Amino acid sequence: MAPVATSQEQYQTSPMDVQKYDVHEDYKGGYRFAPIEESQVSRAMIKRYFNTMYERAVSDVVIVGAGSAGLSCAYTLAKDRPDLKITIVEANVAPGGGAWLGGQLMTPMVIRKPADRFLRELGVEYEDEGPFVVVKHAALFTSTLLSKVLAMPNVVLMNATAVEDLIVHADFEGKQRVAGVVTNWTLVALNHDTQSCMDPNTITAPVIISATGHDGPMGAFSAKRLVSAGLLKELGNMRGLDMNRAEPAIVNGTREVTPGLILTGMELSEHDGSNRMGPTFGAMIGSGVKAAKEAIRILDTVEVVRGRVVGKVSA
Repeated sequence: MAPVATSQEQYQTSPMDVQKYDVHEDYKGGYRFAPIEESQVSRAMIKRYFNTMYERAVSDVVIVGAGSAGLSCAYTLAKDRPDLKITIVEANVAPGGGAWLGGQLMTPMVIRKPADRFLRELGVEYEDEGPFVVVKHAALFTSTLLSKVLAMPNVVLMNATAVEDLIVHADFEGKQRVAGVVTNWTLVALNHDTQSCMDPNTITAPVIISATGHDGPMGAFSAKRLVSAGLLKELGNMRGLDMNRAEPAIVNGTREVTPGLILTGMELSEHDGSNRMGPTFGAMIGSGVKAAKEAIRILDTVEVVRGRVVGKVSA
């Protein structure tokens, strides 16, 4: 993607626009916009959004959840494999999960080393405190990461969209494989008890990466669904806070927990029964990066046709 100009010229009205439309950028009372019809606004959004939905009905990787782990995963995966169609599904209107603030609604974000390397790659400034670094405001990290992810041409984000279920098929070996996600508008998903027959949609993909966080209204969704679907006997359930045990356990434990499904971030703590780390975010970055590497490893070993795994790549 070509870089976007940031010079003052881009904010000035071009002579062609002035001639074609009666526009004028004047902040002394004479500001005039180009004329527009309301239908043009609707069609501009509808055409692009539903073309995207149509094209991403078959994706290469679906990331469920756009928190710190999901976004770190998306950034790494899109950077390392620009050929992949990466679709992020986020239930909230605002992506970012819990990474807009630090602990107890305080603004600084603490990140333990060696995850500070990721900050330097993004260009996020920090204060070095020896074994850890501090970003002055968590939103600086999250907004920077989010903007870089969304600028990548192979990434699509569908926010205000909930994953209501997992698609599970018998694969070419007869094993149960997670083969996609079942989606709906979040406002619809939250109102199934008040309305009936609000059927969902689907996205097919050979690899699903779930980063929905620890247990909550929509947290640990895929881990809990594995239990109810009979693919996992029971959840390990997240243990008490221990930063020194928790962070390496999450990063090192990030993996494909069942064929086609990788768990990353705090959702993995609910699956494995590992400790929580509280207000330190290095494990979310590291786990997201490892999840991206796991996805690439899987995709490099399977044969995919129309978004479905149909065999293994010959050695």
